[in-house]
Amino acid sequence: MLDAVDAALVRALQGDGRATYQALADRVGLSRTAVRARVKHLIATGAIRIVGVLHAGVMGMEVFGHISLRVCGPVRPVVEELTRRESVVFTAQTAGRFPVVAHVRVRDDNALATELTQVRKIPGVVEAEVFRGDEIAKDEYSSVRPLREIPIDPLDWRLVRCLQVDGRASYADLARTVGLSQAAARSRVVRLIDAGVIHVTALIEASAVGVTERLGFGLRCRGDASALASSLATLTGVSFAATGFGSYDVVGGVTAADRRTIVETLETIRGCPEVSYTETWDYLSVAKERQRIDGQPRTAVPQPRGG
Repeated sequence: MLDAVDAALVRALQGDGRATYQALADRVGLSRTAVRARVKHLIATGAIRIVGVLHAGVMGMEVFGHISLRVCGPVRPVVEELTRRESVVFTAQTAGRFPVVAHVRVRDDNALATELTQVRKIPGVVEAEVFRGDEIAKDEYSSVRPLREIPIDPLDWRLVRCLQVDGRASYADLARTVGLSQAAARSRVVRLIDAGVIHVTALIEASAVGVTERLGFGLRCRGDASALASSLATLTGVSFAATGFGSYDVVGGVTAADRRTIVETLETIRGCPEVSYTETWDYLSVAKERQRIDGQPRTAVPQPRGG
């Protein structure tokens, strides 16, 4: 388990994985040397990984869909079929109103409709209920910052690949790897981050810090769903939050070390004055969780239509 200082450092690194040790020290009130030792220990023990995560729009995967499935008969064959689908980035067997949920990432609404048609054809599936994402307020495995149009060349892509492996790689190491000067490497990395193409963040390794409980939730709300999702994204333990259209106004996920913490977080969510309805589902078995978006990015990042 993380102590209070380590937890504060992780939160800071989730916001900016390339923050300097001095900036981190100023935030938690320790010396630079002490903070450096703590961060190195967190990484060395596997408690966290600091990596670059791409914006889904870079790969032409702007549209997010949360699919809840009713199944007749055994659930495992349905889940196994979902894991083989390229557009499915997450799928799990659940306890709740639906025995299976899946997250898909596709390029547009036509592609989402096509994917849903194929999912409905899976033997055993009798109903598919869809939440079409609009704005993603938090996602541990994808950048959610506004995406600005910039050209991307092969050197940028090589830098992205390096950051996906080690988000805190020094500019000197990045420069040597891609064959640039240190100043040029720094300029390109800053440009990619500022444009929202890549976000360097700390990913918590659940097994290393004792995170064993996972819960999904769907909310209906009064008023501004985007404001609610943004507020939920700041809560400790909330790993995903998105607004959209369908059965819910907001869908999300919570992770914690124990059931008590899950209950407390859920009570906090239910206590939000904007929340009018809450539905939850336990993740019994996660079959697929793509932790980074792979592939060759577009040569130019387009201005996204939505979030």
